[in-house]
Amino acid sequence: MWFIFRQLLFWIWASPATMFGLFVGVLSMPLGTRWQRSGHTLECHGGPICWVLEHLPVPAAAMTLGHVIWGQSPAALDFTRNHERVHVKQYERWGPIFIPAYLLASLWLKIRGRKGYWDNPFEREAYEFDRLCQVGECERLA
Repeated sequence: MWFIFRQLLFWIWASPATMFGLFVGVLSMPLGTRWQRSGHTLECHGGPICWVLEHLPVPAAAMTLGHVIWGQSPAALDFTRNHERVHVKQYERWGPIFIPAYLLASLWLKIRGRKGYWDNPFEREAYEFDRLCQVGECERLA
């Protein structure tokens, strides 16, 4: 029972970003965006989502918004799934302040002469988990 209650709280806490991801994804469906479910996330790919991902300050194969993951293609989603699921967990921890915290961390790093994306602690956590998965350690850490 506690697990269900806890998961519900995570969903509610991350829901502002999830709602935005769902809204844009659903609006793009007539233009080719497709959906799939993976674990406790919804993933969408194709259509205008591709354009958005290609035109970010750092072009991306995928991007997480709460419990929604946007991807260039099903293959891109498969390739980035471990990384993006770390961001899902970060949204569950940080909730509606995740996006401002992420952007402020990037801005602070840029001001300090570092790389706003690659040195961002949120990205470093995700890339480290992805690296551990590549050597067979992610099941132990998940």
